[in-house]
Amino acid sequence: MWPRIDGLRSLALGTPGELRARLNSLVLAGAKTATAGLTDEYAEEGEELEHVGERLALVDDHDAPVGVVEVTGVDVVRFADVPWDFARAEGEGDRSIEEWRAGHAAYWARVGTPVTDDSRIVCVRFRLG
Repeated sequence: MWPRIDGLRSLALGTPGELRARLNSLVLAGAKTATAGLTDEYAEEGEELEHVGERLALVDDHDAPVGVVEVTGVDVVRFADVPWDFARAEGEGDRSIEEWRAGHAAYWARVGTPVTDDSRIVCVRFRLG
């Protein structure tokens, strides 16, 4: 299970360190309003998907809260079918869906969960709350 903070599920973006700090700063600045995960990660952790209206505690490397976001949308799609408007909402500077896919495929491969076109991706949209 993911940590709970004041009754809220935690949202730990990326991997601890520089990446998480950068992603959290993008959320807090309002530039990042979406994040992608793998359905396999939810299954491994015994977690249900987020739901619209759910509030999540955005956490730092030590699971300390740095903000709260409210989920505004959740979709599950094939990796090959993630739409550009979602990728752009991730706010990470990708200039095309191909660049987004390459970056995310490389990230998941680095953390030991390589993806294929058919991998199921959870596309979560949120707003800073």
